[in-house]
Amino acid sequence: MQALPHMLRYDDAIVVVKYGGHAMGDEDKARDFAKDMVLLEQSGINPVVVHGGGPQIGMMLKKLGIESHFSGGLRVTDKPTMEIVEMVLAGSINKQIVGSINAEGGRAVGLCGKDGAMVSARKVHRPHGAGEDVVDLGFVGEPDKVDATVLEQILGRELIPVLAPIAQGADGQTYNINADTFAGAVAGALHAKRLLFLTDVPGVLDRNRELIKELRIDDIRALVADGTITGGMIPKVETCIYALERGVEGVVILDGKVPHAVLIELLTDYGAGTLITR
Repeated sequence: MQALPHMLRYDDAIVVVKYGGHAMGDEDKARDFAKDMVLLEQSGINPVVVHGGGPQIGMMLKKLGIESHFSGGLRVTDKPTMEIVEMVLAGSINKQIVGSINAEGGRAVGLCGKDGAMVSARKVHRPHGAGEDVVDLGFVGEPDKVDATVLEQILGRELIPVLAPIAQGADGQTYNINADTFAGAVAGALHAKRLLFLTDVPGVLDRNRELIKELRIDDIRALVADGTITGGMIPKVETCIYALERGVEGVVILDGKVPHAVLIELLTDYGAGTLITR
């Protein structure tokens, strides 16, 4: 595999990139990210961007004087909050990324889970703790079904889809979906060759804080069990397993702060993070 020229290895492959809220605030990094997506598309790869926007949502809610509450790391989303979430994610952030990619010579198309009935959501109920009540998180959902038809129409036509993690439920309500989970579900439905999570850490670290280059699902479960993987990395690796079980070939957790991390991961022998496979 290593002997293959890199461009050839990924020729016509689908690569889903989860682009995080914190990485998006910096103008230079946003420009670099857009350039990378255009370069991937020009080199025969089909990139699909899924973005978050937690910090930006928080700022807009604060500006409008709407208080945010969290339960188990998830925003409790009532009706007024949901309207702002949709406005920020499917509106301003989505179009900013689309604009950045277009400014670098690409042709991006901004969509959310509602478009083409791509993703349907079901409501999330989160147990508050052992033996305690279930917390109602309001309009927080998880992917129920993914219909990739609209994406299949776009991919391979020199267009780059940029997706906001908002979807409609069978009840007609709009739901906010965790962007990592949304990316995992979409990548699975597309049988993506790679799903890349751009985070603010180098990848999965061992007990000496050294980067672990490659892991399999069993290794991850062992590292969670022995306490090597802790905190916010646990939901990240759980989403990696979720995506692999849905048909993604490999998932990479890498540092979005490293310039051109996506290109280093896909187009060089060095790699830029932790590759997780079945």
